[in-house]
Amino acid sequence: QLTMSLNSSILLNEENAQGPKRNTECLESLELQTPSSFQDNPLQQLQLASQEVLEKAKKSGRSKCPRCNSSRMFYCYTCFVPVETVPTKEIPTVKLPLKIDIIKHPNETDGKSTAVHAKLLAPDDVTIYKYPCIPEYEEKRHEIALIFPGPNSVSVKDIAFHLQKYAKKGVCATDDDCFREPLLKQAKIEPEEEKNPHECISSSRSEGTELKKIIFIDSTWNQTNKIITDERLQGLLQIELKTRKTCFWRHQKGKPDTYLSTIEAIYYFLVDYHQEILKESYKGQYDNLLFFFSFMHTLIKDAKCCVGKE
Repeated sequence: QLTMSLNSSILLNEENAQGPKRNTECLESLELQTPSSFQDNPLQQLQLASQEVLEKAKKSGRSKCPRCNSSRMFYCYTCFVPVETVPTKEIPTVKLPLKIDIIKHPNETDGKSTAVHAKLLAPDDVTIYKYPCIPEYEEKRHEIALIFPGPNSVSVKDIAFHLQKYAKKGVCATDDDCFREPLLKQAKIEPEEEKNPHECISSSRSEGTELKKIIFIDSTWNQTNKIITDERLQGLLQIELKTRKTCFWRHQKGKPDTYLSTIEAIYYFLVDYHQEILKESYKGQYDNLLFFFSFMHTLIKDAKCCVGKE
């Protein structure tokens, strides 16, 4: 789920029943201290750019979006730009090895989504679409993959193997696959692995083709069915990420802690891709994708501790 509050006072009012006075006192105390010494912070090993600009913005409070003039904290989640108190030049920029499309569920609250982090920090490589207004991917299926778990999803390390296999046999792995009529719910799973792997041969440089784009779905897990069954996403190779635990503070009730927020999913995929496909040593190249996420994680953790919550 990609939910995120950009204002700690709003978050505290939503998550605590202690009353506005207690919340105000907590926030005032936070203004006088740095957001924790990173002890106990699972994100502490990230190689991040200086977050001093966010510290200053936190003390200043909400500021105007330079485009729509809305009052926001840190950045505008509708215009995808930092607010006036956060100079763009002080925000790190991350260059990605692939283009990323994020398909956002229409009912996903803009201000609670971490997808905007990717657009802010990798503006040249990330595009956000609000469902049902999404591109037609059919003609580019040979170079696109979808990050989503399923019966026929493959791991990142196995992408090259599957792409080579499908490249040799064509879009369909077998003749039977080409003529099989997929089940409605499985439309993007079975044909997906069968057609997409050929296109996703992207990771196989020896074949002269290249994986150029990855698609992520930005919604709660309960809302994904509407998007994942869309005919425009059928036939895409599906990739499932390694099991990792989320650090997201808005964990979905009843869901395991391996359900990641969108920005976490993007980050972990790129780390795996860098190591498994590019075959290069990972030295923090994409850590700054968690620039805002890690800061908010620490800020919110401190706020919860201040009001007696863990």
